[in-house]
Amino acid sequence: MDHYYPRVVDRELDELVAQLPALAVEGAKGVGKTATASRRAKTIVRLDEPGQQEIARADPKRVLEGAGPVLLDEWQRAPGVWDAVRRAVDDGSPPGPFLLTGSAAPDEDRHSGAGRIDLLRMRPMTLPERLQLKTSVSLAALLAGESPEIDGKSDVDLALYTEEIVASGFPGIRAMSGRARRTRLDGYIARIIDRDFKDELGRAVRRPDLLRRWMAAYAAATATTTSFEKIRGAASQNESPPATETAIAYRDALLRLFVLDPVDGWIPTGSHLRRLTQGVKHHLVDPALAVALLGLNESKLLRGEGGLKRIPHHAPFLGALFESLATLSVRVFAQAAEARTYHLRTRNGDHEIDLIVEGRGGEIVAFEVKLAATVEDEDVKHLLWLRDQIGDQLQEAVVLTTGPHAYRRKDGVCVVPLALLGA
Repeated sequence: MDHYYPRVVDRELDELVAQLPALAVEGAKGVGKTATASRRAKTIVRLDEPGQQEIARADPKRVLEGAGPVLLDEWQRAPGVWDAVRRAVDDGSPPGPFLLTGSAAPDEDRHSGAGRIDLLRMRPMTLPERLQLKTSVSLAALLAGESPEIDGKSDVDLALYTEEIVASGFPGIRAMSGRARRTRLDGYIARIIDRDFKDELGRAVRRPDLLRRWMAAYAAATATTTSFEKIRGAASQNESPPATETAIAYRDALLRLFVLDPVDGWIPTGSHLRRLTQGVKHHLVDPALAVALLGLNESKLLRGEGGLKRIPHHAPFLGALFESLATLSVRVFAQAAEARTYHLRTRNGDHEIDLIVEGRGGEIVAFEVKLAATVEDEDVKHLLWLRDQIGDQLQEAVVLTTGPHAYRRKDGVCVVPLALLGA
């Protein structure tokens, strides 16, 4: 058996499986859902195997038999299994018998499973999971308002952060290196275009080259709030861009496949902040996919190359990818703390904050992400503005960096190397 790296989601899964009758673990293909869920299952039904799939399509109830928990892997290959589980729960199934893993969200026509099948999102590996790092700053402690001591030293430098962006957080891909890894990432993208889209839309993509160009344009918009129309236009490459309805179909299908993972704009309740945009900030599920779609590598990124001229960035494209890596990690840690992740941008763009984590009680931790080892007063001005706006609701303000040391500034803002941030 391949070596299993402990995941933050392990603790969530153990807690939920102990009390819920059915749990669907969702996420993009390759994030490790099967490996993680299999460790909790006594019976495993692999519905991507033709024999098991045929049985499940003929008699969905039959594949639910066996000692629990029962893992139904790639359930969307036999969609009737979803309703069979829902009915089993209605009939009084005891807690913990069913785990479903899938790489596509249930379609709108299918019963949502609300109240019967609960959902748990799984994303690629965070930076500490990949490198098995010992972290010194806990997002849960920051949210709790404990004013923890901010300290610790990191040996992860810019070159290693860049290597990790390129290597990806998909367990099966990052285990490779060099040409094999690049080939596997290219194959991952090709599978989305050639197979997954067909499964999702019920038909083959008529212009796979156009879809790939649109995905590359979306990748170039990483960590920006670029408009949908500008992304569509950037996909033209001196040819006609995809029609608006075609681009919408691309976006919606990629969302259902969990390949796109945008961050919503923060709209606070009970606050006088009213001039905030609801537009999303664009991210792919893993920044390594953006690297592959745009034909980049570590040396190009470190030279400041990348992106598309039609989608400008205020800093080198590596900065956008570093923010995407930070966003991935923060979202995993926030989910573990039962919190949600947003971004903040005022409508006229005079204030922007990269990440807003909001706890169940409305408590806030705000993050700026900076591709640099040092933090200046200019880098914290938006965080201090937010503190002035919402007062004690802001538990902590943090700048995530590539530097070596974690510390608290005199103005109270925490400076934390990304490698030292944990759940």
